[in-house]
Amino acid sequence: MSIFEEEEYSRHLDFGLWKKVLKFTLPHRKFLIILIAEMIIMAAADVIFPLFTKYAVDRFIIPKTTEGMIPFAIAFVLLGIFQGINVYIFIRAAGKIETFVCADIRSSAFKRLQELSLSYYDKTPAGWIIARLTSDVQRLGEIIAWGSVNLVWATAVMTAIIGVMFVMNWKLALVTLSVIPPLAVISVYFQRKILKAYRQVRKTNSKITGAFSEGLMGATTTKTLAREEQNISEFKELTGNMYKFSNKAALISAVYVPIVLVLGSIGIGIALWSGGSKVIAGTITYGTLVAFINYAIWFFEPVKDVTRLFAEMQYAQASGERVLSLVDTKPDVTDSDKIVSAYGDFFKPRKKNWPDIKGRVTFENVTFEYSNGEKVLKNFNLDVRPGENIALVGETGAGKTTIVNLACRFYEPTAGRILIDGVDYKERSQGWLQSALGYVLQTPHLFSGTVMENIRYGNLDASDEEVINSAKAVSAHEFILKLENGYETEVGENGNRLSTGQKQLVSFARAVIGSPAIFVLDEATSSIDTETEQAIQNAIKTVLDNRTSFVIAHRLSTIRNAHRILVLHDGEVVEAGTHEELINKKGMYFDLYTNQYLVEQTRRIIDSN
Repeated sequence: MSIFEEEEYSRHLDFGLWKKVLKFTLPHRKFLIILIAEMIIMAAADVIFPLFTKYAVDRFIIPKTTEGMIPFAIAFVLLGIFQGINVYIFIRAAGKIETFVCADIRSSAFKRLQELSLSYYDKTPAGWIIARLTSDVQRLGEIIAWGSVNLVWATAVMTAIIGVMFVMNWKLALVTLSVIPPLAVISVYFQRKILKAYRQVRKTNSKITGAFSEGLMGATTTKTLAREEQNISEFKELTGNMYKFSNKAALISAVYVPIVLVLGSIGIGIALWSGGSKVIAGTITYGTLVAFINYAIWFFEPVKDVTRLFAEMQYAQASGERVLSLVDTKPDVTDSDKIVSAYGDFFKPRKKNWPDIKGRVTFENVTFEYSNGEKVLKNFNLDVRPGENIALVGETGAGKTTIVNLACRFYEPTAGRILIDGVDYKERSQGWLQSALGYVLQTPHLFSGTVMENIRYGNLDASDEEVINSAKAVSAHEFILKLENGYETEVGENGNRLSTGQKQLVSFARAVIGSPAIFVLDEATSSIDTETEQAIQNAIKTVLDNRTSFVIAHRLSTIRNAHRILVLHDGEVVEAGTHEELINKKGMYFDLYTNQYLVEQTRRIIDSN
């Protein structure tokens, strides 16, 4: 089970990162302003309550009188009702912020996923991406919404309390707040420890999500290889690491919070000792001391909230770093601003400016190597005429798929250039070229939905009649009509309700419905039964007529009618010609073809017996 290793991120609280995260609140600043205003109002009201207590002690308790109690009680109740209304408003505002921010971050990340090049998906597991869009985004939404509540309320309360305490008795205020400097030093120390621990938690969580995804996708392989015990062992190791790092993070937080509580208690004790002396000396009233004690307790309550928020921000920063690393990832293949201005992008294409594609594809001294330094093609040249059918043959790793991916601009050459109809395809938009492609993969992917919806996916404007005609063109119409609900039959997740051959025919119809100028069949008949292969072969003769096409062939019998067959070895063309020409040469193609022919004949003889 392969585990994706994430990059390491900053080791300190990154305010630049939080500035980027907070930009997602700008479209919803109305609710943010309401939230901030409500928290300030609530903080001011909270600070008034100890003054009520001071008044009650000095006015009613010490003099032992109830005169004026009713107006006092009414004012106290009204203040409580006022706070209740404020609580309702701020909870509603915070809830909306959390929901909207999570939705916006996910939308932004999903949009970026549509823009990213194939190279990103080559090296990034699906589980890692899923973890970013689910748990990490949720963590950010919570910290932005409810963290704002705690931060604004705590800041406002502490500021107001300090002000009131200094007005009441500045000397006593200084004594009471003397524990703040050591608290600040301790907070900085624990901040580093907590952040490091939570990074390990998030990193391990990504691995667990990836293992889940890999296990689900490879369930059949696990059964056939009897790997259940090994998978459980590997997964136990991951969850064991998750337990270890989570336990460490919880332990550090568990030590930090009590330290804050102890310092707060010390501050309250100092206030009680110093204030009690002043009451005895007659320099302050008993009510003032009670208010001071209440304020000291109240002051360290928001301090606890801030320290807890501080710890949660460490956790959330680890999530924020990973989410923004996705959102900020730049595609390897991009269009210049000039090209986007002229032809649009994937989301806002300017199709009226798109030239028609005739289908000539030219490789000029093309070299390509992957980011890991693996060189696949070197000074590769090929000129494909409009309507020509090119078959690519060779062993695994020879460069067949790389050539078609470069032609489709899923990747771009490291050196050299590729022309479409005589123009460097970098001078046109990606959407212009890729909207003119029909691509049928060896392992077809269908989306959850009906057969009709999956075929129409290739041309969202297609009518039902056009969908049916495309199915007829690839000999899929007959089997579709035999399904439970015909074209309205649900195909299931990834088409699991259909056979491999049926999925391939549906994906072929999906590619055909867009009337592509350039067609790619990537070993489309290698994993299907003989009957379906024959249906696709019949369709190919019709569908590929007058269309430029690249056929990556596993079964060489399927490419006998290709205009040109290119035999590749180590990224170079070692033989080229028609089927008859290459057979007569008795070279590499001849050996491949005759060996495969003998194997197929032997299999047929065995099957017939």
